[in-house]
Amino acid sequence: MTVRPFVPWPDQRLRTACDPVEAVDDEVRAIWDDMLDSMYAMPGVGLAACQIGVMRRLAVVDASEAGDKPLRMANPEIIDASVKLREYTEASPNLPGVSAKIARPRGVTVTYLDETGVKQRKDLVGLWATSVQHQIDHLNGKMYFDNLSAVKRKMLVAKARKLALKKGRA
Repeated sequence: MTVRPFVPWPDQRLRTACDPVEAVDDEVRAIWDDMLDSMYAMPGVGLAACQIGVMRRLAVVDASEAGDKPLRMANPEIIDASVKLREYTEASPNLPGVSAKIARPRGVTVTYLDETGVKQRKDLVGLWATSVQHQIDHLNGKMYFDNLSAVKRKMLVAKARKLALKKGRA
């Protein structure tokens, strides 16, 4: 198990849809383990494989209070979403130092392949639902700030660049 480096924005991999997983095997399980190590080290509640440069439809989420109930997903797909929205401040290790409030469906139903390769269907609410939606966006080549207006998105990216420049000079 390894903490892997995060792909820095604006790397093109963050704008590229990931390839479907054909089968859950030991290689996929090892990638999930590295993703969980990387996510917990952030610390964070979710991670998509492309965030560490692996272009496969793999995601992990753990929004449990103790951080001990990881959900490993291959080919996750939202099949239903609540009409009621929930705002949450989202961020990404790929664009450090900035965040934004994003409104997403409060609950979702998702299908995915689990660690044994069996298709699962799960209803998620609250932070679990927010994180799953955030990770699926990543797998589709979309960043959380794409949900902002053009003006807010431009300001957020400019702020992140300014922070990166400061950090580079320090």
